[in-house]
Amino acid sequence: MGRTPEVSRVALLSVHTSPLAQPGTGDAGGMNVYVLELAAQLARRGVEVEVFTRRTSSEQPPLVHPFDGVRVHHVAAGPYEGLGKDDLPGQLCAFTAGVLRTGARHEEQHYDVVHSHYWLSGQVGWLAADRWDVPLVHSMHTMAKVKNAALADGDVPEPDGRVVGEQQVVDAADRLVANTAEERRELVDLYGADPARVAVVAPGVDLGVFRPDPGRAAARRRLGLPADAEVLLFVGRIQPLKAPDLLVRATAELLRASPQRRARLRVLVLGGPSGSGTAHPEALADLVEELGLGDVVRLAPPVARAELAEHYRAADVVTVPSYNESFGLVALEAQACGTPVVAAAVGGLRTAVADDADGRGTGALVGDHDPRTWARVLAGLLDDPARRAAMGERAARRARGFGWGATAEATLGVYREAVLQRARGGRGERDR
Repeated sequence: MGRTPEVSRVALLSVHTSPLAQPGTGDAGGMNVYVLELAAQLARRGVEVEVFTRRTSSEQPPLVHPFDGVRVHHVAAGPYEGLGKDDLPGQLCAFTAGVLRTGARHEEQHYDVVHSHYWLSGQVGWLAADRWDVPLVHSMHTMAKVKNAALADGDVPEPDGRVVGEQQVVDAADRLVANTAEERRELVDLYGADPARVAVVAPGVDLGVFRPDPGRAAARRRLGLPADAEVLLFVGRIQPLKAPDLLVRATAELLRASPQRRARLRVLVLGGPSGSGTAHPEALADLVEELGLGDVVRLAPPVARAELAEHYRAADVVTVPSYNESFGLVALEAQACGTPVVAAAVGGLRTAVADDADGRGTGALVGDHDPRTWARVLAGLLDDPARRAAMGERAARRARGFGWGATAEATLGVYREAVLQRARGGRGERDR
C-alpha cells in the first residue's frame, strides 16, 4: 500500500460562468454556488485553489481573492460582453492560452489536480492537465443527452457538437464526479464511462445561511407579505428547462378549483432570463397577464443569499418544476430553511427531496408536468398546515447531512485517488 498523496494545489475551471456571479440570471446557477463553496472549503483544508473563468466585463479585475487561499482569474477570451454560451466553443483556444500562460508563471508541477466543471471547461481541462502532467477530474453538472431526452415543449435541443465534446471529456478524465447515483448511471450508460472512474459526491448547502427560523411572520413582514398568506416560491433562471411557467399555470388551476384562495395566495418568482429564455424575456410576464394573475404572481430579480434565505423561510412551499436537474441546490437550500419542497420527479431531485408518500418525507415529487396535477399536489399541502410543519422539520434534519464540508472532504478523496493512480502509472484515457 502506497502512502496517501497530499493534494495542496488545485486548478478549478469554470469557463462559461464566474463563481462570483449572482445565481439566478444569465448562465449563473447552482454550478456557480458549487464551485465557489468547494473552493472555499478546500482552502479551509489547506489547499491552495486557483479558479479560472472567462472575463465578461471590463470592470472585472484580472484577479480576485474572495477568500484566503482562493484566487479567481478572469481570463480574457473573446469580447467581454455579448457572447452567449453557445458561442463559447470558438473561444476555448483563447481561454486555454490564458490558463496555460498563468500556469507558466509557476514552477513545474505546481498544480496537483485540474478539476473542470461543465463540458466547456472539460475541453480546456483536458489540455491543461495534459500540459501540466496532472490528473483531470471533471464534473458534468448537466449532460446534453439527458437534457435532450426531457425537453420542455418548444425548447431547443443541445447541438451534436456538445454531445461529441462531452464524450471527449468523459473519455479523457481520470475521474468523473457525479452528484447522485443516477447521474453516475447516466455517465456509464449514455457515455460509456468506466464505472471505476466515476465517484458520487453530493453537493452541499451553506448551513450557516440557510437554516430554520421560527420567525416566519417577521420574514413575511420584511418581504411585504401578509402574515396569513399562502406563499408559493420559485427560485431559478427563467427558461423552459426550469419551467417557471408550469407554476404560473398551476396557480391558475388552483384558483379555478378554489376561487376563494385568491385573496390569500401569493406566488413569488425570483430569477432572470437565461438560455433559450432570453429569446423571449417577457414571456413569463406575458403569461401572468394572459392568465389574469397580476395580483397573485410577483416576478422579481434574483437576490443575495441572506435575502434568499428569508424568502425560503417566508414560503409555505418551494417549487422546483424543472424538466431536468443534475441535483437541484434550490431544493436543498429550501429544506435547510425548514420549508417543504414540491419538485418534479426528475434527475437529482429524486435524491435531493424525500417524497412524502409514506408520511416521512421532506416534500412531494410530481411525476408529470401537467399544471392540474401540480395544482392538486400544492392544494393538498396548502390545506394541511400540520403536514407541512412535519415535513419542514424533517427537511431541516435531512439538509444537515449535506454540508459543503462533507462535499469538500469527499472531493479531496477523489483527487487523492486520481493522483495515486497516476503515480502508479495509470493515466486514464488520454494515454490509452
